[in-house]
Parts: sequence; C-alpha cells; structure tokens
Amino acid sequence: MINVSISACCLVFLTIITFVYYSKKRIKNVDNKIFSFLIVLNLVGTYIDINGFFMFRTFDENFILNILTSKIYLIYFILYIFILAIYVYNLSYKNINKLIRYFIGIIGIIFLIIFLLPINVNMKENVAYSYGPSVNLGYVCVFTLLALIIIMLVLNIKNIISKKYMPIFAFIFLTLGAFTIQKINPEINLLLLCNSVVTFLMFFTIENPDVKLINQLNIAKDAAEKANMAKTEFLSNMSHEIRTPLNAIVGFSECMLPSTDLNEIKGFATDIVDASHNLLEIVNGILDISKIEANKMEVIPKEYNPREVFNSLCKLVRPRIKEKPIDFKVTISPDLPGILKGDMGKVKQVVLNILTNAAKYTDKGEIEFNITCVNRQDTKKCLLYIAVKDTGRGIKKENLEKLFNKFERIDEDKNTTIEGTGLGLAITKSLTEMMGGKITVNSKFGEGSTFRIYLEQEIISMEIPENTGEEIEIDYSTHNGKRILIVDDSKINLKVANQILKPYNFNVKLIESGYEALELMESQTFDLILMDIMMPKMNGVETLRRLKKMEGFDIPVVALTADAIEGTDEKYLNAGFDGYLSKPIDRYELDRTLKKFLGGNKNE
Repeated sequence: MINVSISACCLVFLTIITFVYYSKKRIKNVDNKIFSFLIVLNLVGTYIDINGFFMFRTFDENFILNILTSKIYLIYFILYIFILAIYVYNLSYKNINKLIRYFIGIIGIIFLIIFLLPINVNMKENVAYSYGPSVNLGYVCVFTLLALIIIMLVLNIKNIISKKYMPIFAFIFLTLGAFTIQKINPEINLLLLCNSVVTFLMFFTIENPDVKLINQLNIAKDAAEKANMAKTEFLSNMSHEIRTPLNAIVGFSECMLPSTDLNEIKGFATDIVDASHNLLEIVNGILDISKIEANKMEVIPKEYNPREVFNSLCKLVRPRIKEKPIDFKVTISPDLPGILKGDMGKVKQVVLNILTNAAKYTDKGEIEFNITCVNRQDTKKCLLYIAVKDTGRGIKKENLEKLFNKFERIDEDKNTTIEGTGLGLAITKSLTEMMGGKITVNSKFGEGSTFRIYLEQEIISMEIPENTGEEIEIDYSTHNGKRILIVDDSKINLKVANQILKPYNFNVKLIESGYEALELMESQTFDLILMDIMMPKMNGVETLRRLKKMEGFDIPVVALTADAIEGTDEKYLNAGFDGYLSKPIDRYELDRTLKKFLGGNKNE
C-alpha cells in the first residue's frame, strides 16, 4: 500500500473530480457508464488504502482484518485494470454485451482464488506493503490484462490517434514503471497514484456533454429548423403572392393593346391599378419585416391631423370591401384632438393592416371602426383607443397565440383565396410595441374578431383644422403654363411622371441624367425640378450639389425616388432638397407638393 500522505492527497483530488462529474446530468452511453463506475471504484480504492494504513498501525500485521483489507485492495487494483480493458474493447469494437459475461465469470473465479491463497503483510514506518502467493497471482492477472489491452491497441492501430486512448497509454507506461520500481523496492508503491492520474486524464478526454446543454442545443436546433421551414414556406407563398398581381398587371396590359372598346380598357386599367397596389403592399411588408428584424426601424414623431389620417384610411379600405354585403361603420370621438404628435406613418400602417385584415376575412355583416381617446391636459398626452370589430370568420382559440407570428398564416389551407404573405399582423404588433403601445385581440370562431390598439400620442392642439380628410378635388388649372423639369435615368419613369402631370397643362421637359440637367440650367430656367436620386454616373444628390454652386440658382428641387423608407424625407431635406416624393407617385401628395412650391406659399 502506498504512503498514506500521497493516498490522502489522491482522496481529496478524486473527491473533487467525483463531485464535479456528478454535479451535472450526463448523456447515458457506454463510455459514461464505464467512467462512472471507474471513478467511484478509484475513490473506494483510495479509501481502502488509507483505512488499511491506520488499521496496520493499530493492530498486529497478521490480524484478520489487515489480511482481508490487503486482499480487497489487490482485488480493487485487478478490477480497475479489468474495467479499463472493457473500456478499450468498447472503443475498438463497440460490442461488449456478449463478452462481458465471460469476463465477469473469469474475474470472479480469480477473486475467489485470491481470497483462498495466503498473503503476507509488512509494515515499516509509514509504508505498508504485501507479498506472497495471492499477490503473485494478482501480478499475473495485471500483466495478462495489460497484454490484452496492448493487443487490442495494436489490432486497432488505425484509430488509436483518438484522444480517448490517451489515458490508456498513460496507464500502460505508468503501471509498468510503478511495478518496476516496486520490484526493486517493495516499500515504494505507486499503483494508486497511477490510477488516480489515469482517472483524471479520462475525465478530460472522455466525451461528457452536459445533458442540460444538449437539451438546450436540441431546442435551439428544433427552433432553427422550424424557423427555416417557416421561411421556406413563406418564400414559396411570397412567390405566389407576388406573381398573382404581376400576372394581373401583365395579363390585363396585354389585353388592353388590341382592344378598341374604351369601357373595356378602363376596366382593365382599374384592375391593373388594384393589382399594382396589392403588389406594392407585399413589397412594403417584406421590407418592413426585414427592417424590424435588423433593428433598423425607427420611430419618427411628427405633427399630424388624426381625423385626416383616419378618414383617409377609410377611403383606402372601402374599395377593398367592393360588392360584399358589408356595412362599414366609422365612429370618431368628438373630443379627439385636432393635432397630435407621433409617428403618423406607423400609426397609419398599423391601423390600415387591421382594417385590411377585417375586409379580407369578412364576407358579410359589418365592420366597425371606432376611435376614442382619453386626453390628459396636465401631461399633454392623448391615449388613443382604436378598435376594429368585424363579423368575419373569426379565429380558433388554439390559433390566437400564433396569430402575430412572422411567416405564418392561420388556417392557410382554408384561406387560399385570401391574398397576403402572412406578415401584416406580425408587422402590426412590432410597430405598435415600437411606439410604446399595445395590441390585443378577442375572437370567436365563426362569429368574428375584435382588434384593439392602444397608443399614447402628444397633444399639440385641441382645435380641429378645417381639412379633416374629406375627398379633395384636384384643381388642375391652378398652375397652367408653369415650367417643370423632370430628371430620371429611366424612360419608363419619365413617361409615367409626364402622364401624371399632363392634366396640369405644364410645360414639361424630360431629361435622363444629371449632366444634362447641368447643361440645361446654363441656358434655361424652370419653376420646379423633380430629381431622381438613384442615377448612374452622377446621382441626384451630387447633381443638386453642383446646381446650387451655379450663380443665381434658386429653383426648388424635389427628390423623386423609390427609396420610401420612413425618415427618408428628412435625409433628403438635410441633403439640400426642398421636398420629397416617393415612387409610385401618389396624385394627392403630388398636388400638395405642387401647391407648396408653385402656389406661392413655400411654408405651407
């Protein structure tokens, strides 16, 4: 038996390793089962060695308990090597079930013989060691097992580069060295120390993944796979949704070409406009969800007329109802402030998404659009309560939780006739929460749904402006003869802009580059310039910068671009533009811009 001080150190060391190993759950495989048994066996063997030392110091060397302890310790060491041999066999051949019974039987017989054979114990100062026939048989068993381990390593030499074999090589060299030293000097017994070192190496080389971590990784993997599947389905659905309005635009456009019936052509044109708006909504939805996921969406507060906003939304929703037998009821609280401050664009988008959703899924009955508020004059805050109640299809209780999920449509197999990508409500929830608000839904399947939006806005004025969003008639005769310059590298965009401006009887000049604009300004003057931003060679910003360097240049320049991201207007105003129009050009926004810069009131 080894010197007691070294044994005590091994006991402390192994106790720490055992505690760390068993403090967390591990996956149940053969390697872990073998190591679990080995680490406990090593701990028990160390305890036997220390206990035997004190027994030898207390009792006579030939005392029956001392003899029994020596034999148990010898059996411990043979059993330790036997388990290592099983570990090597499992690493090499992965099938120990059949052979382990025979091994256990043979080892059991050897243990019985060791107990029957005599053993001698010697105690000198702080070192106790044993010898005799029982010990000699133990040596034979140890060297036989070592030989078997070496043979298995040689037969499986291609795979022994694995780190799992490192403790086995360490055990072979350390054990042979310990036996050699003990043979020369029986008082120096290093076998227990060798076992402890090997157990320590196995702790770091055997694969012991944490079960909790594995479960977390599996959950994350499942979530990632579900997300990928949902996005794949979304892309497939998006392809269908984009192609549907495109098919209508291309199809009706081709039908218009040979037609000579004016009413038929107008009908085709109406359908093309509707399909174009649907396509624009799809593209905007995709861009919005991308910005939300990238954390690039910002809240930009501005002053706005809430009645004008809500009335304009009603005008957008009514055409969606079309010929459906639906009564669209609108109620706006009389105490709604005249001017509020908030992100008007996001407020419109949130409410429009809910109204559009109601129009899509309601086939008959009614849709109620109610706006109420609570005004806090002390804090100048207005709490908006916006409710949209419909008598549509309703939502099943089990589907309410995933209603606001991205890339997911409820009862998609039953809603194949409904247009949309499944992003609207996900965007609505994200935007509402971004503005510090909240959205809730109550629904009964087959009877209808009620969506409620709660938003806090700043009160600027309680006085209601004259223009509250009623239908505006455009007076095209206001600016007859004004000179307009349109700069755009796309001939199609130039043609569209020219057609939209045609009713005003402007004198319109169309050019395709910033260089042409610079040359033209040297000889001509205009009342207003509409400048595209994304142009090759010289973009709109650079063109404007050069124009403003020209002596006497004071023509208002409006940015004309498809870059319709929220806050873009401020970006271009800071770049020096006098105004901003997004593509596709809205007739009413265009009319406001024309009145602002051609009507003599630039502060309007």
